[in-house]
Amino acid sequence: MLDQGAILELLREARAAKEFAYAPYSGFRVGACVLMEDGRIFSGCNVENAAYGDTICAERTAILKAVSNGSRTLVAIAITGDSAELTYPCGSCRQVIHEFAGPDTLVVVSDRELHYRVFPFHELLPGGFGRDQLRGPEKEERV
Repeated sequence: MLDQGAILELLREARAAKEFAYAPYSGFRVGACVLMEDGRIFSGCNVENAAYGDTICAERTAILKAVSNGSRTLVAIAITGDSAELTYPCGSCRQVIHEFAGPDTLVVVSDRELHYRVFPFHELLPGGFGRDQLRGPEKEERV
């Protein structure tokens, strides 16, 4: 479990990353920060695109930076946006978090003032689809 100091550090990093967001279409900037099992921290912001489907969220930016730098297991992710409401990860981001989540991964969601809530990841994506489902039972041999 992360203590309040560690949570606030991640949220401050997420808020700093939010300042680099490219959000000319929605006007909604988001920042995220991940703490990886090896102790490294990576942050990211959302980057929109005129072809909306090519937009990438802050959470995925931070996770992809971590993975591309050799980190694989996510301990925690902190997310903040421009809203007075808590900013939660979208469905696509929840799926990417699931791919790299450890058994105790935490998700910290906050509002623009950094008031926050902490969730065990499995509460945000119960019954998630992952590598275990792809392995499945042994394939039958064809005759």
